[in-house]
Amino acid sequence: MAKAKKKTKKKALWSGRFSTGVDEAVQRFTQSVHFDWRLYLQDIRGSLAHARMLREIQVITAGELKAIETGLGQIKTQIEKGQFNWDPSLEDVHMNIEAALTKKTPAGAKLHTARSRNDQVATDMRLWVKETIVQLTEQTSGLQRALVDLGRKYENVCIPGYTHLQRAQPIYFAHHLLAYVEMLERDKSRLIDCGKRTDVLPLGSGALAGTTMPLNRKFVAKELGFAAISQNSLDAVSDRDFIVELTFVCSMIMVHLSRFAEDLILWSSAEFNFIRIGDSFTTGSSLMPQKKNPDVAELVRGKSGRVIGDVQSLLVLLKGLPMTYNRDLQEDKERLFDAVDTTQDALILSAGMVAETQVLEHCCCDAVKDPLLFATDVADYFVKKGVAFRHAHEIVGKAVALAEEKHLILDQLPLNEWKKVSSKADAKLYECFDLDKAMSQRIVVGAPGRKQVQQQLNRWEKKLG
Repeated sequence: MAKAKKKTKKKALWSGRFSTGVDEAVQRFTQSVHFDWRLYLQDIRGSLAHARMLREIQVITAGELKAIETGLGQIKTQIEKGQFNWDPSLEDVHMNIEAALTKKTPAGAKLHTARSRNDQVATDMRLWVKETIVQLTEQTSGLQRALVDLGRKYENVCIPGYTHLQRAQPIYFAHHLLAYVEMLERDKSRLIDCGKRTDVLPLGSGALAGTTMPLNRKFVAKELGFAAISQNSLDAVSDRDFIVELTFVCSMIMVHLSRFAEDLILWSSAEFNFIRIGDSFTTGSSLMPQKKNPDVAELVRGKSGRVIGDVQSLLVLLKGLPMTYNRDLQEDKERLFDAVDTTQDALILSAGMVAETQVLEHCCCDAVKDPLLFATDVADYFVKKGVAFRHAHEIVGKAVALAEEKHLILDQLPLNEWKKVSSKADAKLYECFDLDKAMSQRIVVGAPGRKQVQQQLNRWEKKLG
């Protein structure tokens, strides 16, 4: 009977303290390279800046710097071509790259001088978040442009506005879309704010207590494009606020996209029939051949929950950690990556879906003819005649009840019936039910009047480019 081969335990690069390697089960449990490999570009950028600073303070020679730069360039090319061998036994992206560099040049062993993985990963994550904020901001602008374009295309179309999902007052379809443009603009401002707090270099903090080496941190900050340098080494290596912030902003974006998706889902139903979503963003039924399901919108709505969950996971992860670095922090990356990936997909797909959405103008027109939508305009008519608003509200309410009792729609209620509820009523009351006139009178800034909506479309077109 053949003997089972004894599994060897690999020693890590920093194995001087230990007499044996790490158990394979521990390796599997602790390794993170299967997800943090995507930080390779930031890790290489940070290493190059660190190496140049080491040369600046004469810790390495010009030849060693050249060898490190060449080696890291080769590693970058290998990774981008899918030719790099990621070794789980080396745990993470940082040690994989350092080990590969050391094989290429002895100078690689000097690269980690005055640097810990603690301040290294904090730097890599800040670089990644800074770059991601730029991407998310542009993708958010892309959806804003799609909404403004659709609003411009159907700028003369009116629909009922809703409260409590009940028809309330008439609005322009474009005005409804512009509400989401405003929401997304707030999201962009949150991204920018998050970027300001992320733009701080932690490299040079070491594991937690800095280093005795005469580092030039300003040199590294300039190399990497950081606006500031961290002022407390303990906070620098343990701070993950910027990750929580970005994940929260993603969750806020997803909440806004989820609300918009819900509107699209309702509007595309037979009960509303205001829009038709393009075939590229809908699916059919496995059983019912007539179905055209808004699956993309539904998944955007559904995936908002997972991003909200990512924020909660990060907060729970951080809440009980003592100073400074703890291995728990390895768990921050998957939550951040998931939140960002999901949000970016949702933004891009939502913009595409908007671009392929058709507004069914005749159905919108039929819906907005409902005379009850003008009840508040009628109340305003009485106010302009000197009636207190609460009394005017009561007058119109009685008229609505009277019309229902007589099986009439409100604008068909005869003038003599109106006079029964108010002696102030005259024939001009019926002008309140004219849609064009009603919309032209909404002239307050922010209102859904014709001129106001056109001005807002113009403003956003100019702002978004």
